[in-house]
Amino acid sequence: MRVCMRRRSRTLRAWLVILFFTLHLLLVLMVLSMNQSPCESLSNPDTQASISVSIHNASTSVSEAATAGSDITEEEIKGAAEDLAKLFALFSHPLYNLPTPPVPDSDWLLKVRTKTKEELHSTQQLLSANENGYDPVQWNSSTETHPPWLRFHLGISRWQMYGHKDHNLPMLIQQLAAHRIVSAVQKSGGTQLKLVMSFPNYGQALFKPMKQERDEETNVNLYYFSDFERHNAEISAFHLDRILGFRRMPPVIGRLVNVIKEIKDITTDHKLVTTFFTSPAGNWCFHGQCSYYCSTEHAICGRPHMIEGSMAAMLPDLSLAPRRSWRSPWRRSYSRSKLALWETDSNYCDSVKTTPPYDQGTRLVDLIDMSILDFLMSNMDRHHYETFEKFGNDTFLIHLDNGRAFGRYSRDEPSILAPLEQCCRVRRSTLLRLRLLSLPPYRLSDVMRGSLSRDPLASVAPLLTEPHLSALDRRLATVIQTIHECLQQHQWHSDVIYDDITDYNG
Repeated sequence: MRVCMRRRSRTLRAWLVILFFTLHLLLVLMVLSMNQSPCESLSNPDTQASISVSIHNASTSVSEAATAGSDITEEEIKGAAEDLAKLFALFSHPLYNLPTPPVPDSDWLLKVRTKTKEELHSTQQLLSANENGYDPVQWNSSTETHPPWLRFHLGISRWQMYGHKDHNLPMLIQQLAAHRIVSAVQKSGGTQLKLVMSFPNYGQALFKPMKQERDEETNVNLYYFSDFERHNAEISAFHLDRILGFRRMPPVIGRLVNVIKEIKDITTDHKLVTTFFTSPAGNWCFHGQCSYYCSTEHAICGRPHMIEGSMAAMLPDLSLAPRRSWRSPWRRSYSRSKLALWETDSNYCDSVKTTPPYDQGTRLVDLIDMSILDFLMSNMDRHHYETFEKFGNDTFLIHLDNGRAFGRYSRDEPSILAPLEQCCRVRRSTLLRLRLLSLPPYRLSDVMRGSLSRDPLASVAPLLTEPHLSALDRRLATVIQTIHECLQQHQWHSDVIYDDITDYNG
């Protein structure tokens, strides 16, 4: 009798918490809709989809926590609703909705072309030979028939990975989080294990499994190049990149994967299969084969067979969209005893400014944008960056490979800001967004918390702990102060600010 009463009490408590949380969200949305100007309406399908996903994920998170008997207070529920309200308000701000001119045909990375008769015949053969769990290919020149991953590829332009109001983004993220996995193979190259996951619609994603607990801070005696890659860092980096308004990173979302059913049983990678084993605790583990951390001592283990990780949308194949790798001028020495030239020469940027491609265009301010992003998330491992070859030197830098970010919250690494400090150059749009994120209504830590709460893994535990979120605010203040010192040093000269939004009066 007592057991039944406890179960009923717990179930009732869970439903009350969900109801309370949903009412708070609805209240927030009503307030936002009343405060929107006509040009910033929430009728945008992307915003509606984001709100829908937010409510679903947040409600799921609260439901599971309440069912498990967690002590969720009214203050926490109210705080979650406020964080989401700040995020929606940020993305509705005029600074994030500046008018943009039409994109010329030459500024799209890929184009859809009409198929020849021979190609149509080969497509029919592919339809009849469909197997291994893949869906039949029935795409035509209309984008309405394209799966989300292909729409994502077709939406990459010269200056950004996706648009601020990209209607396809919620659908792509949803498929990354829930689409059935039909193939899993280890990706070659790199220092740590990662897998390429394939879906029935021929889409692919890069899966980085969980290697350590989210609240585990990097050992202070560990060198940056010896640190583990963190799945939650990849997820958090995508959210931060979007919040900063860069949109130069492929979409990433968290996902729980079954080590047996979704990796071992379906892989065609025979070398990967040989690395699976059962641990003494009864958990299924594997380690793959790579340069570092691929051994039984560093195995990836499920609990007992479920493991969480980051799922990142793959970029177009290199045969379709070749990329060029650039060595960063502020690359570290990757040595325990030697320093790089930029670490000893305070005038190092003078030589960089006269060296192509940094002597013209936006390449230098793009690199400084990336250094600000890296400083905020404490990523010291930016030795190279990539661009799409099609666009030459006039294009954005792809913010790839962020697994070594968010390792330490108790210490900031000022050397990451060397490009900004030494060059004293920054985009006006970047500076305005940084200042906006320092204001209480749009505080960076709050909007990050709200944005990350929409990820499926938030139902397991927060993607970033509170010390990491607090560190974001602290580092943001440092970046703004550094820019202010540059302005004072150069007597508020216009050379410090690269004015890329002259039509904005905010």
